[in-house]
Amino acid sequence: MARFDRYMLSQLMVLFGFFSLVLVLVYWINRAVLLFDQLIADGQSAAVFLEFTALSLPGVIRLALPLSAFAASVYVTNRMTTESELVVVQATGYSVFRLARPVLYFGLIVAFLISILTHFLVPMSAARLAERQDDIAQNVTTRLLTEGQFIEPIDNVTFYIRDITPTGELQDIFLSDTRNPEDQVTYTATRAFLVRNDNATQLVMIDGLAQNLRGEDKRLFTTSFDDLAYNLSDLIDDTTSTRRRGSQLWTWELLNPSPEIVSEIGEERARLISRGHDRFSQAVLGTVAALLGFAALTVGGYSRFGVWRQIIGAIFLIIVIKGIESAGLNAARANEDLWIMTYLPCVGGFAIIWALLFVAGRPHLFRRKPVQAGAA
Repeated sequence: MARFDRYMLSQLMVLFGFFSLVLVLVYWINRAVLLFDQLIADGQSAAVFLEFTALSLPGVIRLALPLSAFAASVYVTNRMTTESELVVVQATGYSVFRLARPVLYFGLIVAFLISILTHFLVPMSAARLAERQDDIAQNVTTRLLTEGQFIEPIDNVTFYIRDITPTGELQDIFLSDTRNPEDQVTYTATRAFLVRNDNATQLVMIDGLAQNLRGEDKRLFTTSFDDLAYNLSDLIDDTTSTRRRGSQLWTWELLNPSPEIVSEIGEERARLISRGHDRFSQAVLGTVAALLGFAALTVGGYSRFGVWRQIIGAIFLIIVIKGIESAGLNAARANEDLWIMTYLPCVGGFAIIWALLFVAGRPHLFRRKPVQAGAA
């Protein structure tokens, strides 16, 4: 690799790492806030919160890498243009296409990283995250056994525990069940235990009082009891889905979905095939983003006002490519024979890049020719 290629590639990689860190942190914080509200408020520990956020990171990084590649390419090209580094290199005989070679190397590195994420890390983390979500949903202790808080596991049911001893004994229980307006029941007990079996989970309350508010006349009936079993199965969502999602499937399963996979996922065959090809397309778009940021800024030559117009044009072209991507995906999802449409943004992106580099290498094409005065 030529010295100039190594120099420019090192600049791109440093800025790529910086922008990736910033964007991943922004995406991760947004995701972490939602998980914090969902998990911590539901009685989960901080360790579970950290585990869930770590499992969501591969998907967040996959979203951030193309944007980071584009931002790094634009920043480095802008700096080298304003400091006349590219002008000096071009004076030695380098063409615009030759200048784009280190950016191409950089784009291929980005595509390799995105491929690892989309084909391996994201499906693995999505599958593990689904397993942990099922474990949390099945865990009675984390759903109901929260000390000192009034919780509402389902609508119109309120549950309270003052304290839980190290032996698992629940002290000072309050349970209000108002799901039936004609028979509203409130249970209080000094002690209680959870008894689990294969079919249900029972709350055995000891030394308590049951208060029934019945009928339209709102008459209150009280019953003292030494022990009473209350079925908690209705308060706990024990139905865990064993069905996988499309994000959890490996790429070869998406590209060749069997009837069993189609039935398990619950999506049409065309959507699964397009999802598999889209993983390859996303990796290529990482290269497109890097090259587009460079190519757009080389058009127009040097200006003392900077290249802000080229930067705006590059952002506009990214939006155009995203629009082409949406159109291609919609076509591929509608017909499995049109899976090649998922690569339409890649083809369109490389065509735009070639056109920009072609124009940048021939600035005389758009210059006005001087008007010569006619002979008298």
